[in-house]
Amino acid sequence: MAATNTSNKPFEAFIDKLRSDYPQFNFRPGRQTRWSPRDKTVIYNSSEISQKLKSGLLHELAHGLLGHSTYNSDFELLKMESEAWTTAAELGRKYGVKISDDYIQTCLDTYRDWLHRRSTCPTCGTHVMQKDATNYQCYNCQTAWEVTGARFLRPYRKSLKNTKTR
Repeated sequence: MAATNTSNKPFEAFIDKLRSDYPQFNFRPGRQTRWSPRDKTVIYNSSEISQKLKSGLLHELAHGLLGHSTYNSDFELLKMESEAWTTAAELGRKYGVKISDDYIQTCLDTYRDWLHRRSTCPTCGTHVMQKDATNYQCYNCQTAWEVTGARFLRPYRKSLKNTKTR
């Protein structure tokens, strides 16, 4: 047990420094590293002590510093994620946490891939922009489909109807 506590000391010092530097936010352990705008809390998975966790913490802190709370489209979410990673890299320089461009792009690729799957017409394969938060409509074949509002779920696409005039 003592070895575990010793190995966590640098991480605990990192968290304490963030708490001191950003008293407007809460920092607490949880199951998944994420930003909670409702209670202004950066939640982190303390069982995963690593450089990756520090990068993730700074990324979630960046969401808070940027005032990210809601988004209205998949594209807006991708933009917010990109902004948060840019800010996290700046914070990383301040705290001695190297966040490589390759790592940032790998993380952003998960959102790009998610957006690509959601925006692909299930009928003809054309990629389109959203109509609103949970609906797409193909400008090529007029198929409309609905997607879940959740970001962490598989991107199911429920076809609503094909409104193409025949």
